[in-house]
Formats: sequence, C-alpha cells, structure tokens
Amino acid sequence: MLAARAHTAAVDMGDVGARLVGRFGPEVEGWLAEVPTLAARLASRWGLVLGELFESGASSLVMRCRWPDGTPAVLKLSPDRALLTKQVEMLRVFASSGRVPAVLSTDAEAGAMVLEEVLPGTEAEDMPTTSLPQLWGELLAALHTVAPPAQWPWDLRGRCDEAFVRIGRRLSEPAIGARIDQAAWQRSIRRCETLLDTQATLVLLHGDLHLGNALDGGPSRGLVAIDPKACVGDPCFDAVDYVVAGAGHEGVEARCQLVATACGLDGDRLYAWSRVIAPMVAIAHLTYGGPEPVIDELLALAC
Repeated sequence: MLAARAHTAAVDMGDVGARLVGRFGPEVEGWLAEVPTLAARLASRWGLVLGELFESGASSLVMRCRWPDGTPAVLKLSPDRALLTKQVEMLRVFASSGRVPAVLSTDAEAGAMVLEEVLPGTEAEDMPTTSLPQLWGELLAALHTVAPPAQWPWDLRGRCDEAFVRIGRRLSEPAIGARIDQAAWQRSIRRCETLLDTQATLVLLHGDLHLGNALDGGPSRGLVAIDPKACVGDPCFDAVDYVVAGAGHEGVEARCQLVATACGLDGDRLYAWSRVIAPMVAIAHLTYGGPEPVIDELLALAC
C-alpha cells in the first residue's frame, strides 16, 4: 500500500454547508466542522490521496481522491449514516450489471464510502441528444436484468408515497401554491395509484434515474447510474425523468414516444407516469427559477 498523503484541497464549503443545513438542520454544522479531520483519518487508513470537492448533493459531501493503486475514486461522506449504508447496499445489488460505480471500501460508523470515479463522467444531460435514447435503453436493460433480492424491503409504492408527502408540503409555500393547488396534487396522486395498481411487470428499479444521475462511462461501458434508490416496480419509472426533461425542448409527448421506442417500454404507461411526476418537477423549477415555458408545459401536463 502506498503511504497515505492526506491533504484537503482549498474548497468553498459554503455552498455545501448550505445544502446540508437545508436538509438536516443547523445541527449538521458540528459534523461539517469535523469533516477535514474525518477525511484525513480515512485517507490515512485507506491510503487515499485526497483531491478537490465535487459539487455534492443535499445529503452528502463528495471529494475526488485516488485509491492506493492509482485508481481514480471519490470519497463520499454523509451525516446520515443509515442513508449511506442503504446506498452501499443498493450499489452492491446492482454491481453485477456493470452499470453502477464499484464500491471500493466503506465505514458505516463514520458514514463514509469510497467509490470508483466514473470517467469521463459527463452527465447525461450534457451528452449528444441523438445518441442518448439508445444509451438510456441499454442502461435500463442492464439494470433491469438484475433480479431483486429475496424480500427486498423497498417498492415503488413506498417510494411514491414518500415523495408525495415530502414534496407535497411545499404546496403551503405561497410561490408554489399559487401555481399548483391541492386539486392538481390529488389528481397526480390518483393517477399514481392507478399505475401502481396495474403494474404487470416488476423489475428492480434504480428509482431516481434523472439525467444528473447517469454519467458517461465511455464507449465500452455506456451510461453508469449513480445514487440509486432501488425499489421494485414498473420499468417505465426509470425512464420518466428523462421523458419529462423534454419539456421546453422537443416536448414531453414527442420525447415520450422516442424514449419508449428506444427502451422497449409501453408508451401509454410512460406518458401516464410523466403526468404523475410533472407537478413535482414543476415545483423544482419554481424553486430554482426555471424557464416559464417549461413550467407552463409541466403544469399543463398535470391537468
């Protein structure tokens, strides 16, 4: 093993801290203060060379590193240790597909894991639009051939129930409630229940497969999925975020037809799922100042 050289890059922790505080509350600030010490300790133990911070998500901090043999990797830390443990389990379930990052090491007590870095790593939304439907179809085919483990505890119904409750709280905010009322929200819930009640084919889903969670793994590997929320359910669900991202571009309906064909999915069900999640995506755009034509198309889809 190479001698550990623990050092942290000069990074702005302000944005990372703001996202984590927004998710976990101000008590997470104590955890953030300990991150440099924690990262150095893990680097010493695992022989990592630490690099710069990635643009991390709302529940974790991610920094580039190198594994002792020189393999490009990432160190992921989270104050939510249970969430990180669940992510490790989900990545290992999908490992046989070759379409998720390999888990190199974990420390559940520290809330840490090291993953291979996906290279070149371009997010799907920044890849050529002409080749993306076929790549998405190949990704879904690989993921959905993984058999769900016996008594897998998470299903799509639970995933949807949690999302409607969590995101539905946002309707109380004036800027959100002015555009999406309870009638529209309840309509989406009923549509979702109808789709869940009529699932004929069940597969192990990624469960959160939007364009930012699929990375270019190079020509020999294709798209690689990160941050799975693995659950059992309708295969259309893993294509719906990609379809709804067509709002403001070629349009959701046109993209739905293209994606359904490329992924071998039922186009009517895929379109129905797009109507279910359209108001959720609209809330995200309203929160972050998305383009009005996109918001208008999403809200029309939810009617």
